[in-house]
Amino acid sequence: MAKILIIDDERAIRSTLREILEYEDYIVEDVDNGIDGLELIKKNDYDLVLCDIKMNRMDGMEVLTAGLNIKPDLPFIMISGHGTVETAIEASKKGAFDFISKPPDLNRLLITVRNALDRGSLVTEAKVLKRKVSKVRPILGDSQAILKIKETIDRVAPTDARVLITGANGSGKELVARWLHEKSNRSNAPLIEVNCAAIPSELIESELFGHEKGSFTSAIKQRIGKFESANGGTLFLDEIGDMSSSTQAKVLRALQENKITRVGGEKEIEVDVRVVAATNKDLLKEIEAGNFRMDLYHRLSVILIHVPPLTDRKDDIALLTQSFLDEVCNDYGMPVKKISEAALEALKALPWTGNIRELRNMVERLIILSDRTITDSDVRAFANPSTPEVPTIGNATPQTDFDQFTNFQEYKDFAEREYIKFKLEKNNWNVSKTADDIDIQRSHLYSKIEKFGLKRGE
Repeated sequence: MAKILIIDDERAIRSTLREILEYEDYIVEDVDNGIDGLELIKKNDYDLVLCDIKMNRMDGMEVLTAGLNIKPDLPFIMISGHGTVETAIEASKKGAFDFISKPPDLNRLLITVRNALDRGSLVTEAKVLKRKVSKVRPILGDSQAILKIKETIDRVAPTDARVLITGANGSGKELVARWLHEKSNRSNAPLIEVNCAAIPSELIESELFGHEKGSFTSAIKQRIGKFESANGGTLFLDEIGDMSSSTQAKVLRALQENKITRVGGEKEIEVDVRVVAATNKDLLKEIEAGNFRMDLYHRLSVILIHVPPLTDRKDDIALLTQSFLDEVCNDYGMPVKKISEAALEALKALPWTGNIRELRNMVERLIILSDRTITDSDVRAFANPSTPEVPTIGNATPQTDFDQFTNFQEYKDFAEREYIKFKLEKNNWNVSKTADDIDIQRSHLYSKIEKFGLKRGE
């Protein structure tokens, strides 16, 4: 059943509308002024609002604008006893679904309400489908800091305000930027990401603004820069604190004028880009040290979002861990492993200098090296691979285990191979028993045996 809010300062109108709508099995609430109406909109999930235009305390058009700022997809039907074509047009321009006159015609009212609810349902379904196909991970956490970040994203995303995201490496700054784009009116346009720290200073200007053919030795053809590629969408400048001074000046000009010039070019190109930036540095200290421009800082930091380190939101570790367990086990085709309460407490006690990224890697390691239920002993054993407590795998020593691997994937493959080999030998190469022992499908275990080239008596 749809939930409808009526905002009107005439009791008779509210009563009439309520009686009509409740007869149609809608859930109806009503209030006599716009200020209280907006408070209800903030706290409740309404499917539709019927709002009078001429009211005391707050005009209906103001309520419409403020309500859509709170919930951009909430359908509003405006009602007026002094309806004119001009009023209807103004309401439509401000985002109202429709406009009806007092006293409302019963059939016209019900048809308009049904159409508005149908439109709202379609918008909701479209968003759900979009979320299903979206590759953007959810922002997980119920801590006060994370709830505040989610609320800020919901408020800021529909605008074109520039956002500066701060926080330590691995804390989730990129995820916040992705959701700012995902929930924006630019979500159908591209999100272009640039890691300013990963691009040499001599190439960053070409990367951002593009270049003309022949503008420098290796410029064998014209290149479109990130600002142009992001036209109509969002440009995410990650690690902006590492940007060179000369590039900072050009980015500032682009933000001021919404125009860029390619390296080696003379033509100014207009761009419509929303810029979101992120850094793990204290930019105010960088400004004091002369490494970052204050005017650029103020251009970028219309909205500031700080993503706290994992040590400041340890209550979220259980939720994050379960999500990573589901994700990694699904990727590996394994049943989801259980984790004990003691293991979760052990995870909370760790320092987490690598933040969310480190936690995910840790969960992946535990899934590979632990038995069916992850225990606190597993957490202590595998928390830090460089410590002597890590058990020897196969014939390798802790030192050779980890120094020989150039990345975590190599270590993961090695550990998985040795673990499966150990379990097979322990069960005298009984594949069915081993599959049951490590809680994976027998066909999946056969695939692993083939993948790692395991042979009996090896």
